[in-house]
Amino acid sequence: MKLALWILIAFSAHTTMAATIAVIDSGTDVKHVDLINNIWMNAGEVDNNGRDEDGNGYQDDIYGWNFAESNNLVMDRKYLGTFSADPYLFFDIQGKMFMGTASAAELKWVEEKRKDPLFAKEMGKFGNFVHGTHVAGITVDGNSNGSILSVKLIPTEISPFFHGLKTQSNLFKTVSSEDSDGIRMGILKAGLALLATQQMVLLEEIAAYVAGHKADIANGSFGTGYNQSKMITDNAFKLLFQRDPTADESDKVAKFFLSTLITEGQNMVNAAPNTLFVFASGNDGMNNDIYPTSPTNIDAGNVISVAATYKHDFIAPFSNYGTKTVDVAAPGMLINSTIPGNEYLKVSGTSQAAPYVANVAAQIKDANPELLPVQIKKILMGTVDKKSYLSAKVKAQGIVNMKRATHAAKLTLATDVDSAISEAIIQISDEVQDTGMTKASSRAFAIVPIPLTPLFK
Repeated sequence: MKLALWILIAFSAHTTMAATIAVIDSGTDVKHVDLINNIWMNAGEVDNNGRDEDGNGYQDDIYGWNFAESNNLVMDRKYLGTFSADPYLFFDIQGKMFMGTASAAELKWVEEKRKDPLFAKEMGKFGNFVHGTHVAGITVDGNSNGSILSVKLIPTEISPFFHGLKTQSNLFKTVSSEDSDGIRMGILKAGLALLATQQMVLLEEIAAYVAGHKADIANGSFGTGYNQSKMITDNAFKLLFQRDPTADESDKVAKFFLSTLITEGQNMVNAAPNTLFVFASGNDGMNNDIYPTSPTNIDAGNVISVAATYKHDFIAPFSNYGTKTVDVAAPGMLINSTIPGNEYLKVSGTSQAAPYVANVAAQIKDANPELLPVQIKKILMGTVDKKSYLSAKVKAQGIVNMKRATHAAKLTLATDVDSAISEAIIQISDEVQDTGMTKASSRAFAIVPIPLTPLFK
């Protein structure tokens, strides 16, 4: 490389501001010892003085904002120390199951716990509590310059929606099915469309918020998959039609709901055009090209969808995929990261793969702050390690290569993006990891990872 270019790269590295990563999730422990130096702080606010100095409508948003309870508490610390040892043991055994090393006694424990409603309730609470901090830790792992803007998002309560449908259904008890089915379907779709629109209005507000704070990257390890959608729409169908939907009806209504979410989701990403949204593809092991997932299926230049792998060896058995709708893959199995209270946990999911890509995206932005979201996405996709097992799974046919992607970003300081990608492919080798594994243990299918943080309960 020419000396002048190296000088330009070195100069840029010492004069640029670190990229800001908005972690839109279940909250971040801003006091965690491994995150405290990476926490974004709002220079325009004075902490806890009861004023909104920066005039953005979010009073004392020092570390970000809690859109769940409309306050500045990005994590509720009252849950610290309230959980039993069971959730921790569950994740430990889950990891062993993936590796095929769980003992008979451990497998029996898991089977028994899966039948325990109290354990299921605790796991749900524990999963939500640790999820955001775990994701946040991955976004800055190995990147001391990373800056985490915490945005807390809690699932929307849809009970009023179902209550309204139940009221509507009573109107049809004396009307023949032949006359009322069309009307019922119209009401059902109208209600689902309203629910989808309301949810995306909240996400649009969140996007505008992160844009207002000039977040370069936004990680979204949340969403609604096909199976989650069917639970919502099947229950709504039963209330209105007073019968179970047929398989065809169930499929069509679920896809209608998801299609509406994805269409309305365009408003979300449009509200932050200078932010690259990194979305987890989903943990249902399904093809997003056929069975959509929201918001990861939003098609936009500032959106990138991420599948999960085990290191560089194989696609995770739970990972959603799709050559049209899922862009890249990244490691997402047995990822050790931060959880609240200065603790750590190994967790698996596309929720863990997405922040890995967000981390790389932030480093790309740091290397060349002039790069636009669409260009960062192009670099991420163009510099992957090609893998045969991903050729029919993700659009880029490979796993994000951190060193090659960041090198390409540096090269863009002196050349165009396409040329930088071509040069980086020549100059930086694939990341080779020989673990001796070609697939996960079949027992891994007995436990699913933490689902995407759901938007609907």
